Formats: sequence, structure tokens, C-alpha cells
Amino acid sequence: MITTHAPATYRCPICLGVQGIVSPDTLIRPTDVVYQDELVTAFINSFFVGVNSGHVIVVPNEHYESIHTLPSAYGHRVFDVAQKIALAMKDAYQCDGITTRQNNEPAGDQHPFHYHFHIFPRYNDDGFNAVQLSEKRLAGAEERAEWAERLRGELGDN
Repeated sequence: MITTHAPATYRCPICLGVQGIVSPDTLIRPTDVVYQDELVTAFINSFFVGVNSGHVIVVPNEHYESIHTLPSAYGHRVFDVAQKIALAMKDAYQCDGITTRQNNEPAGDQHPFHYHFHIFPRYNDDGFNAVQLSEKRLAGAEERAEWAERLRGELGDN
């Protein structure tokens, strides 16, 4: 059985960010966006993990809580854009590898309750798996904008 985990009064921070709404209910700013089309948006995550700064989240523009309810057309587009971002990330960040992650439901460490697909830049011996929770920090909008600009420059008109 598929259930929603968002409270009845939930105001989705990702929906607000996709719409370009700056509000206390979202940390996403328009300067975080590195890609947007009719189905998906990709943006620099508000939280940086260890030395793996500038990771990207790809989301459907419509609200779907998890992989359980995400229509396949959106899933396909999320993957296509994630691949494009990963390739751009390799050049823009000079990273040695990429890690992707997608969490569902509270037991799967999902928060917020809007489907989102993470793309992390990885570096040799970066300790990512050991620090991903203990060294997570909120990055400022200006810092995120710098990382977003690097990726947008690499993505060009793709």
C-alpha cells in the first residue's frame, strides 16, 4: 500500500523552489537552478556534504512524493538530465567520479516529501560515505550560486 508521509499542512519546499518562489518555507533560490525544462528542474542542493560541495538534485516540476507515484515519463527525464549533469559535473568540478542517490519514505531517509534524485561529485579518497551525515552543512545562497554558475557554464545550451 502506498501512503503519503507528508503532513496535511505540508508546504512543499521543492515545489516552491521549482516555481521560483523565495520564501521562508524553502531554502532553494533561483540562482541555485542549473537546468529547467517542461518536466524537470535541476539545482544545487542547499546542504553540502564533506568535501563534496555543489551536489545537484533533479526533481520533477510536478509534485510526486516518491518513486512509487512518479510517472515513468518523469522518471526517464530525471535520468536523462541526471546523466547530462553528471557529465558536466566531471568537467566543471574536475571530480574523479559520481555518486547518485534517491531516497524514499522516512525509513529510506527521504526528506522533503517530493521525489528528488541526488548527483554527488566524488574525489579519490574523499571519505564521502563516512562523512555524508556527520559533516553536512547548510551552504549559503551565494556559495551555491558559484557552484551553479560553474555547472551552467559547462551545460551551455544542452
